[in-house]
Amino acid sequence: GFKVAMATLDRGRLTLGANCLGCAKQCLEVSARYALERRVLGKPIAGQQAIQHMLADMRTEIYAMESMIYRAAWMCDEGMPFSTESAMVKLFASEALDRIVDRGVQIHGGMGYSREYAVERMYRDSRVNRVYEGTSEIQRLVIARSVLKEAAAAL
Repeated sequence: GFKVAMATLDRGRLTLGANCLGCAKQCLEVSARYALERRVLGKPIAGQQAIQHMLADMRTEIYAMESMIYRAAWMCDEGMPFSTESAMVKLFASEALDRIVDRGVQIHGGMGYSREYAVERMYRDSRVNRVYEGTSEIQRLVIARSVLKEAAAAL
């Protein structure tokens, strides 16, 4: 029973990471579009370096999320153990999503809190991902135990 439960958690954590990835991509898309449409002093805010840096950071974290998710999914498909990898995916993706939607709200400014914009819902909804399928603290314990087990085996 315990092995089945853990295998279910591993797949759930991987799936949660993929869900976070989809939300992150949507947030980047709506934020970039808003930056192109929103004008200050007659110019789109997309021309401001601070906005460009936030968009670049969002894209970079999305790339890292994709890479982790694809590798863990490949391991799962190949029948390899992937408990540690699924914990890393869940931890990184859920926390990266929070950073990404926070930047999305920043790009939207005061309108980021308006229900008129999807980024407000994304900001509100993203927090729960750090709790589902085991908290971030639990993921850190799973990962640390794996690191220590590998180090002990090398002694």
